[in-house]
Amino acid sequence: MKGLLLRGIALIVFATASAASAADLGAGPPPAPVSPLWSWTGGYVGAHAGAAWGDATFSDPFGPSIFGDRVSTPGLLGGFQAGYNWQVPQTRLVFGVEADVTGLSSTGTNTCLAYSGFFISANCRAEPDVSATAAARFGYAIDPAQRTLAYIRGGFAAIHDHINITSNAIAGSGTDVTSNIWKAGWTAGAGIERALTPAWSLRLEYDFLGFGHSNVPTPASLLQAAPPNPASYVLTPAGTTRVSQNMQELKLGLNYRLGLDPWAHWASPALIPVGKAWAAPAVPWLAGWGFAGGLRYWYSSGKFQKDLGATTSGTTANVLVSRLTYQSVANSGEFFGRVESPDRIFVKGLIGTGAFAGGRMNDEDWAAFGAAVPYSNTISDPVKGTISYATSDIGYDMLRTADYRLGAFIGYNYYRDRQDAYGCAQIANPFSDCAPAIPNTVLVITENDTWHSLRVGVNGDVTLVPGLRLNTDAAFIPYTQFNGTDIHWQRTDVANQNSSETGRGLGVQLDAFLSYDITPAFDVGIGGRYWAMWTTNNAYTNIFGTPCPCQTLPSKTERYGLLVHADYKFDMPDLPATR
Repeated sequence: MKGLLLRGIALIVFATASAASAADLGAGPPPAPVSPLWSWTGGYVGAHAGAAWGDATFSDPFGPSIFGDRVSTPGLLGGFQAGYNWQVPQTRLVFGVEADVTGLSSTGTNTCLAYSGFFISANCRAEPDVSATAAARFGYAIDPAQRTLAYIRGGFAAIHDHINITSNAIAGSGTDVTSNIWKAGWTAGAGIERALTPAWSLRLEYDFLGFGHSNVPTPASLLQAAPPNPASYVLTPAGTTRVSQNMQELKLGLNYRLGLDPWAHWASPALIPVGKAWAAPAVPWLAGWGFAGGLRYWYSSGKFQKDLGATTSGTTANVLVSRLTYQSVANSGEFFGRVESPDRIFVKGLIGTGAFAGGRMNDEDWAAFGAAVPYSNTISDPVKGTISYATSDIGYDMLRTADYRLGAFIGYNYYRDRQDAYGCAQIANPFSDCAPAIPNTVLVITENDTWHSLRVGVNGDVTLVPGLRLNTDAAFIPYTQFNGTDIHWQRTDVANQNSSETGRGLGVQLDAFLSYDITPAFDVGIGGRYWAMWTTNNAYTNIFGTPCPCQTLPSKTERYGLLVHADYKFDMPDLPATR
């Protein structure tokens, strides 16, 4: 690495001479001027988009909770940033300041205040919708031409949150409270930014935003004084709880440097270090076309959650009678490929399949068995099953050179999983089901789900240093269709054990890879992936085959993890330095 950093630091000197001096020396025309090394100094503005995932943690004023209290809030983001950089003369050090404002479409729910199985606990919802930061940046230009900046940042942060706490299975005055709060905190992050042209740069950035505690009111509820007598409930008054929030944001951003020609290109393409994969192009089998394909392994963690409403109305969807939460890890393999045309149109896609390596499922119920059981929570372990998925996109490279690509795409994503939950043990109320426990060799519940999603996104690929590239894929899902089937195998008290499920919603999918060129045609890499989809409307279930009107069923799925890949460029024609 030190050799890469030192190479190319030698000063480039250009000389001009008058015609008379040239004649005296007997020389020809003076050499063409060569551009100086890139400098990051100057102001900039830009926009960003990406994915967010956070946690809102609720403290339980009544004592340690049996389950829950932490609400996961996956979502998508988009916003704007502005800042100023100063590169220390004759060095690679860059200092800067930056402020940004980000809009969030993020929501999550979970059980809270569940300190006892004899108390009707609550459904806590968190919906952060705006975040903002003001931070200092410190960076180092890592490539010979000083056009790739690795940096860290830190400073102040703020977030706006909608908090809702609803007592489950109870619909009435005082059992639902909502708070709108601003929180101040701090942020720390890191990123990498590549200057595409003198005026434009592309970056990938990760930020962690941490916030302190805020007090919010809790609703009234009911406590069963003489279990399991359903006539022995007593009212518990409203109270106060503390909520802490954190947010993680992964942003793909594009910046414009103020005062520069937005159409300008580098004066000397020779100054741009070209990665190995582009330095020795293969002989084209079809002039102007290229194809790359390879294999990936994905180790992932995931969560699927569905909330069964107490009524058929979406206005009271926060009032629950049941919730099922699946958590799992999986191993999968996939094939991926990309075809590029000479007119900048590209087609890319992947197809993969795998199996769960472990997991568990929590099945919660409120006011069950004719209200004899205020709160029930069972654990099924293990969870077995399979996942399969595919993506196909078509897009257009707005920018394509030997050093980078930046394009927009539209496409389709298919995701399906089957989760089989075995065994059942009660952890909240001894008067509820699964007490005594069902052995973990017995299949209890199956969840079989499919998500069909429309993708709209941006793909970027840049050479950071010779031989090392960064590729990012950020997709917004403006429409997803969820269809599922729940099978309660042990429910012998119903005529139909199958419950159909449906819903429409939104999502976000984000991939990022670092790849190293082993040869001009072959590279290996490592990366990360985050996929999340959730229903926002028309989400309901025909529980046990009952006809509509149907019970509300907001659902969400998340899958994230580490990928390793290897790919081969079957044909990569020589691209011009600018186009």
